[in-house]
Amino acid sequence: MMKKIILLLTVFAVFNSCNSTPDKRVLKESNGRLNELLIVIKNSDWQGEIGDELRKIVAEPVLALPQPEAQFRVSQVPPESFGTMFRANRSILNVGIADENSFKIGTDVYASPQKIITITGKSKQELIDLIKANSTKIITTFKSADIRAIQRKLLKKHWNVENIKTFKKQGYSLLIPKTYNKVEDNGDFVWYRYHLGGGNSMELLSYTVPITSEDDENGNTIVAIRDSIGKKYIPGEIEGSYLMTEKAYTPHIFEVQLDGKKAFETRGKWEVNGVYMAGPFINYTVVDKKNNRLVIVEGLTYAPSINKRDYMFELEAILKTLKID
Repeated sequence: MMKKIILLLTVFAVFNSCNSTPDKRVLKESNGRLNELLIVIKNSDWQGEIGDELRKIVAEPVLALPQPEAQFRVSQVPPESFGTMFRANRSILNVGIADENSFKIGTDVYASPQKIITITGKSKQELIDLIKANSTKIITTFKSADIRAIQRKLLKKHWNVENIKTFKKQGYSLLIPKTYNKVEDNGDFVWYRYHLGGGNSMELLSYTVPITSEDDENGNTIVAIRDSIGKKYIPGEIEGSYLMTEKAYTPHIFEVQLDGKKAFETRGKWEVNGVYMAGPFINYTVVDKKNNRLVIVEGLTYAPSINKRDYMFELEAILKTLKID
């Protein structure tokens, strides 16, 4: 049995001892691009049923993008090749057959920041069952770590929230990187834009509306609210046109928590009626019961014919810095 797991031990040794002397360890800075995942697994397992099950998870398309894009860019190496060059990756998934069924999450094992998930099974089927049972946890662990990494990097230089009129007046804030430029800030509606080049852009929008019904609190009026705001503040290029939710695509709405409050995450597609413009958006509608209002923060991308997964992920990271006084 020891021969069976000798390769895995070389991969997992540091994992089991990483928390023994945390104050004395000096870790190198991790590397790896956004939404990039390194999978450490035997070549034969990767090419077989175990690899097929993993691909169902990591290659699942991101919701509400115009073109299908997988959750991660994936690289695979066998355990015997998992040396110094690979150990500094920010997101690592170790998978293999060993003498126990186990699912473990390691933090800052070889580098920092870093997440390593280790999954072992006593047989191929038991390993596949473990992967299936933890599929959501695999995605959320790596995605949450990437969100924090973006926030640390992008938000070191952000606009002073005290100088943003809408935030000051309405009593909430969002950390907006200085790479974004102000389009509108009138005390009730704030809009910042990051130019991507070639006429493409990423947009950040925020506003509040009063709670007037249970439908508002239950997320049933999100589309109607965002369409009314688009008509009021975001006109299109021709008279009468404005930003709205794409009619042909039903948005995905999930109940979540943001800033410790009940909120709704909405992912869908926007369009400008009468103008050939469209793209994906992500919207967080927070139920601020104390102040009897909805606090709404939204990000959207306009980048035709360009992959937009990473742009939308950056916007998500910014939106999740929301703080309500």
